[in-house]
Amino acid sequence: MIRPVLTEVALFLAPFVAYAVFLWATRAGVLDAESWPRSRLAWLTISALVLLLGSFFVLVQFRHSPPGSTYVPAHVDDGKFVPGESK
Repeated sequence: MIRPVLTEVALFLAPFVAYAVFLWATRAGVLDAESWPRSRLAWLTISALVLLLGSFFVLVQFRHSPPGSTYVPAHVDDGKFVPGESK
């Protein structure tokens, strides 16, 4: 459960980190308040939310089982672990 949460957090923080790297590369003050105006923060937040919603859409579209499939939970078969799957 921690991996999907960390993935979403990383996607949300990506625009802010990219902007901080841009400020560092241009030798502007990364920690200077003037480098982070409210309008820029608003656009970074909007782009972060778009990335977040886009990732949710991709997960919904590509991480589902086919219609009519049956889930077989993880089990041990002849001493060997068999992960859960949809059949």
